[in-house]
Order: sequence, then C-alpha cells, then structure tokens
Amino acid sequence: MTALPTTGRSWHLVARPHGWPKAEDFALREVPVTEPAEGRILVRNLHFSVDPYMRGRMNDVKSYTPPYKLDQPMDGGAVGEVIASHDERFAVGDHVLHGLGWREYADVPAQYATKVDASLAPLSAYLGVLGMPGLTAYAGLFEVASFKEGDAVFVSGAAGAVGSLVGQMAKLKGASRVIGSAGSAEKVKHLTEKYGFDAAFNYKDGPVAPQLREAAPDGIDVYFDNVGGEHLEAAMSSFNVHGRATICGMIAQYNNTEATPGPSNMALIIGKRLRLQGVLVGDHVALQPQFVEEVSGWIRSGELKYDETVVEGIENGYDAFVGLLRGENTGKMIVSLNR
Repeated sequence: MTALPTTGRSWHLVARPHGWPKAEDFALREVPVTEPAEGRILVRNLHFSVDPYMRGRMNDVKSYTPPYKLDQPMDGGAVGEVIASHDERFAVGDHVLHGLGWREYADVPAQYATKVDASLAPLSAYLGVLGMPGLTAYAGLFEVASFKEGDAVFVSGAAGAVGSLVGQMAKLKGASRVIGSAGSAEKVKHLTEKYGFDAAFNYKDGPVAPQLREAAPDGIDVYFDNVGGEHLEAAMSSFNVHGRATICGMIAQYNNTEATPGPSNMALIIGKRLRLQGVLVGDHVALQPQFVEEVSGWIRSGELKYDETVVEGIENGYDAFVGLLRGENTGKMIVSLNR
C-alpha cells in the first residue's frame, strides 16, 4: 500500500476583504494529513472550483450559506481520487465530487461525497456543465423563470459558466431569440459563433439599455441575471408584459463598499406584471436526475458546447478567484492541481 502524505497545502482566509479581495487576505499553508476515521475518505483533489458566490462568504454576514471562518481552510466544489477509505461505499481509486476544495487533500465524510464517472465526461465537467453551474442554469431557466417555447431570452454574464449554458438551453428548447452580454469583443464573438446566441453585445461599449433594445427590438420575456445593477434596470425596460427574471448573481456589486442603488424603474413591475425571483441551486436538487440525463445527452450529441478556463497549480488559487471576479474566464473557472 502506498504511504499516505503527511502534509498538504490549503488556502486560508486570514482577513475579511474590504472591497476587492487582496493577496494579503489569503494564505496558502501547509497542514497535516492523517488517516481518515471510520465513515470518512481521504481524497487527493485533482480540480477545484472558484465561484462568484464565494466572495459573499468572505464577509461576516448572515446569508444563505455560512461565512468562511478566518484562519481555517476554505471550501468549495472539488473532484478528486480516493486514496484512503474507511467507508464501504468507496474504494481507493474511485473518483468523487465533494465540497472540500481549495486544498490538495480533503478528509471528507463519506455521506457528502458522490462518485463520478470519468468515462462519461472529463472530471472537471462535474464542477461546471454537469455540476452546480449547470444545474443552476437548468433550474433557473426552466423552473424559476418558467421558460416556454417562443420566449425571447436575455442573459447577462453570458460567457460565464452559468450564462453560457442558459443561452444554449433556451435555444435547444425553442427560444425565439437569445441575447447575451459580455465584457469583451472576443467573448461577444464567442457567444454568437460557438454558443449560437442570436445577438450579443459588449456592455463596456456603452449604456446597456440602448444596446439591449437594438439586440431585442421586440422586447424580452425572460431575463437571466448574473450581474445586477445597470443590466437589471435595462432588462426591466425591455421586458414584455408578464416578463420573468431569474436573479442568479450580482457580480457587478460583490466588491462594492457602499450600498448599491436599485433600478430606478421598479414601477414597471406593476404595469408589466413582472416576476423577479432569486434562485439557489440547493432548492432544486430534485431536478438532478432529469438534469444529468438531458444535459449529458446534449453534450454527447454535440448540441451543447462548454468551455473551461483552467488555472494550473494550487498556488494560483487566489489569482484564479480574482480573475473570475474580473471576468477573465470564458466558461467555468477551474483550478487544476498539477502533480
């Protein structure tokens, strides 16, 4: 039997960021690695996820998920290989999805690990298109926004892990028009040429509202919001009657140090009979089997495309996270642990 490692590196939050996270708010530390106890498994992480929601967990405020503790290893989605097991459900060599990322080795309670099949999809896909971002897109579009064939759909942050999937899923289910916004000319081109969006624009080129009106002259029925701020206000103006918005994220204001004013046109909710609803993926786990079956079919057929932006090395975990907040990723941002 191969000897287990005695130490491994993990990222710790050492100070709560004020505004944009700084390198000195984080520390990569060597921590002990021990044999797992009964009912637990030891996993050598191969990939871990960095996600926008993690910025909120760095603040010491009450929210839908507990804040990160200072001077403790951070967590998040990860996939890896079991290297020691004291649970009959898992064997050494199994690949698993679990929630203890941001580290090289994870001591995981077996009930919180899920086997994944590397023959069906690359392991990193279970952190993106077949993981939390994919289910967020699926549930947010079909269950929360009540998408129906013929709807015109607008997606902000459309080149990201969630947004890129929302637009394609809408097209596959018969959207009349899909519009996306992104932060560079290259990403805008990617949206139309690879993901099949009908129109896309660069929100940095000017105010969002006129660009959206030009891209969707007949209005929109569904807005999938990953950004908030100006994008939400523009969507409210472009909504048709009975428009629906899924509020998934507001990355435009995650690093603000002062309260962000809300849209100035909220009165439109009344006359247009709009519905704005937040989405948390944990509320929709019952959709998981249907989601995996349908989306994996789209992947196998080539109908659904996905991208990953991979940053190599645990030592670059902070850079990957800040790059995500700056919009430097196309598709899912992944940290891959080179060996």
